[in-house]
Amino acid sequence: FFLVSSTICHHSLSSMLLFLDLDLLPPGVCNLLNPSTIYANNEISLKTIGVYGFDYDYTLALYSPALHSHIYNTARDILVEQYKYPKGILKYEYWPNFAVRGLHYDIAKGLLMKIDAFHYIQLGTVYRGLKPVPDDEVLEMYDGTHHIPLHQASGFYGKGPAIKQFMDIFSLPEMTLLAVANDFFISNDIDYDPIHLYKDVTDAIRDVHIKGFMYKWIMQDLEQYILHGDETYAVLHRLAKSGKKLFLITNSPFSFVDKGMRYMVGKDWRDFFDVVIVQADKPHFFNDCVKPFRRLDSNGDLQWDKINKLEKGQVYKQGNLFDFLRLTGWRGSKVLYFGDHLYSDLADLMLRHGWRTGAIVPELETETKMVNTEQYSQALTWLQALTGLLERMQMFQDSESQQVLQDWMKERQELRALTKNLFNPQFGSIFRTCHNPTYFSRRLCRFSDVYMASLSCLLNYDLNYTFYPRRTPLQHEAPLWMDQLCTGCMKTPFLEEMAHIR
Repeated sequence: FFLVSSTICHHSLSSMLLFLDLDLLPPGVCNLLNPSTIYANNEISLKTIGVYGFDYDYTLALYSPALHSHIYNTARDILVEQYKYPKGILKYEYWPNFAVRGLHYDIAKGLLMKIDAFHYIQLGTVYRGLKPVPDDEVLEMYDGTHHIPLHQASGFYGKGPAIKQFMDIFSLPEMTLLAVANDFFISNDIDYDPIHLYKDVTDAIRDVHIKGFMYKWIMQDLEQYILHGDETYAVLHRLAKSGKKLFLITNSPFSFVDKGMRYMVGKDWRDFFDVVIVQADKPHFFNDCVKPFRRLDSNGDLQWDKINKLEKGQVYKQGNLFDFLRLTGWRGSKVLYFGDHLYSDLADLMLRHGWRTGAIVPELETETKMVNTEQYSQALTWLQALTGLLERMQMFQDSESQQVLQDWMKERQELRALTKNLFNPQFGSIFRTCHNPTYFSRRLCRFSDVYMASLSCLLNYDLNYTFYPRRTPLQHEAPLWMDQLCTGCMKTPFLEEMAHIR
């Protein structure tokens, strides 16, 4: 079951293992994780939910990876044609699996990196351009540490004065283009200002969205770009049939949403929704009360009438949450809103208004499948065992024992690199660093009651189901996993060998 280290041959190990308890060895994965599971950060009963709200992009509509390549190519061309960047940048094709969501970007230094929940940079995941930055250089650039001060990175919407966090799924091509542009200038020894580059890349990506390129691509080929439309229909149909109130609040324009929903749900898709709001300008929709609602007619043209109520079958533009609450009366924990962007969709609703929130995290499906593999399971189990061994055996000071410990530490580092690379060779999992949750995970737990890979996960649960968060032990509490050992996990060659040595 385990690839046991060659250090077991050291004769001093036998004496060390006399002190070894079996609880050093955590269990293997007895039950595979289901990619369609809904995970709870907070206890929530669907029985109490009477109103369901939805974002559109990457919530009701999930998109194929081909869309990111289009966004990247168009923004890259804008850099060259409109911002007069060197044509050599055009040689860089899109790298689909270069970046992961939740990374931070140091604007002045031009560094893309992963930061954990405690604001520490995960060494080995810092990239300048398309090349990793050695750990010693990272430490030198950040004054001998790899900690990012709170005031630099803690902007509520991920936009600190010096560092930006990329939380949007649409930001994957933006991160890749930033890396590519930096790489071109560095590789060709061209002097440039990283701050100007960041501004230009951000503006080029913004133009792709504002000028409607993305909307046009999707509307012209819905079948290529939109995934799982039948599942979206099944979710809405089930909720409406059960008497739940449904509403849609999206930043996308009506013509785009209408065509996509007709493709996924049918021409009468608006019959499912009690309120439809487009071009809402989130997150401002949730935190100011400036813009009033305006009604759109059947052609999508703005009407001049004052909005005194939000009517089923009508479509509204802009508006604000305060008027929405006043006109609907939908308040507090009976409302559950789903979105993919932790800041723009969920943060204000959770913190300021007491709604229940559900995060859509498409990456869960891929990462869960990786966690289920035998390679990952065995590597992680032995990694945890090595950590336990190091913790218990560090008091042995003789030279032979110290050599064993050094070998274990080296093997532990190799296993950390292996488990990281299984998810993404550059940045690893979006949820974990070597031993801590990522900053993304921290925000996910803070701003969402539940999270899942897609809305279709709701189809696996009764509408009276209660989600209970797992009680994971605090550091000062006894671990619970030893009580959950299954028989199959205990019968491994390594455990049997340990018992024999003892």
